[in-house]
Amino acid sequence: MISVAKSTQSFSSELFEYEYPSVALPFSKAAPTTGIDIFSLSYCGPPTTLARMKKTAAAALLSLILLFSPGCTQKQQSAPPPPPKVTVSQPVREDIVDYLEFSGNTQAVNTVQLRARVEGYLDGVYFGDGDVVKKDQLLFLIQQNTYFAMLQQAEGNVQTQKALLDHAKTEFARFTKLYEQKAGADTDVENWRNQRDTAQAGLLSAEAQRDLAKLNLGYTWVVAPFTGRIDRRLVDPGNLVGSGGTSTVLAELTQIDPLYLYFNISETDIPPHMRDARTASFKSSNSAARAAKTPVFMSQVNEEGYPHEGYLDFASSTVNTSTGTLLVRGVFPNPDGKMLPGQFARVRLPVGKKNAAILIPQSAVNYDQLGNYALIVNESNTVERRNVKTGALKNHWYVIEEGLTGDEWVVTNGVLKAVPGRQVTPERNQPQSAAEKPGQGAGK
Repeated sequence: MISVAKSTQSFSSELFEYEYPSVALPFSKAAPTTGIDIFSLSYCGPPTTLARMKKTAAAALLSLILLFSPGCTQKQQSAPPPPPKVTVSQPVREDIVDYLEFSGNTQAVNTVQLRARVEGYLDGVYFGDGDVVKKDQLLFLIQQNTYFAMLQQAEGNVQTQKALLDHAKTEFARFTKLYEQKAGADTDVENWRNQRDTAQAGLLSAEAQRDLAKLNLGYTWVVAPFTGRIDRRLVDPGNLVGSGGTSTVLAELTQIDPLYLYFNISETDIPPHMRDARTASFKSSNSAARAAKTPVFMSQVNEEGYPHEGYLDFASSTVNTSTGTLLVRGVFPNPDGKMLPGQFARVRLPVGKKNAAILIPQSAVNYDQLGNYALIVNESNTVERRNVKTGALKNHWYVIEEGLTGDEWVVTNGVLKAVPGRQVTPERNQPQSAAEKPGQGAGK
């Protein structure tokens, strides 16, 4: 029997590692140090050590089996989510008016420069800069004493010529009677006839000078030719105006009620009713052919819709060859003076009427590379794509010219959740009215 060594060696197998004391085996003089199968070899050593080794190996094997074995149960598969909810409604059918939209500028009906037509010192200014003045209101006063004196002088000349004329008429009548009685010479008759005619011509000249003096005196009062807004004064009181034969500009007056609005229409967009009106006015020279006024609507910057209503009163007689457009003018009342000449404006011109047009909300119209389209829900609650051709935009509702019949259920809310070919849970809403006043709503 080989004695037990005091040192220990490492025992390894495919399943675990274990350090055990080296012992003397009865079947070999030199025991192996590695790869010993403790379950197949006979062991003559102490039974306690062998039992401990078998228990440890069994526990390790059981742990590995539990670690790598698949689970006995599988996870229960979750149910698919329900179809997403979307809001759908049917298109609205309404009678609408088609419009064309343009841009233009406002201009004053009348604008005048107030000038000094006579020479003199400016005695007074009778308005505030930027005031609204009335027709015939006094604005400037030019020195008057010189022109009063000139008028009195002209009146004196008139009286002198009248006296000369009366004397010449009396003498001519007297010498004519003497000549008829053979008591006077014919030369005297001719002399007084000549003096009478000369006095009469002199009286006409004196009266003209008097009228001219009255006009010059009247020019010293500078009044407003019409009601409007006056700009700032350009000359201060005390300055000499109208000197050197030139007329000094004193201020500028602009009529602001009504206002003109000029805009250009492409020759391809000229409405039929404008062509018909032009033909009627060409055939008839009276004003009855122009009695029907075409309405037009205007909106200025930062204004919602088209709150200002006017009418067309002029169209150019020729089309601009450079731009291919026709110049058109509208007239708009401006009683409160809020609109000013020279402002930019948007114009809406009615060109026709459509009966029972199809309209859907603006939120229901989508865009991609293929163009405009709308999503509809069919009878099986499946989403379908419909390509549409949109018309004008009326109060946030699009006019659909092609693509819909009016009986479909169109997705108006939850468009991002509606995918063509998939089912949804539709919530049907009653269609709302898209009606608007002619001057309201935004254009396309």
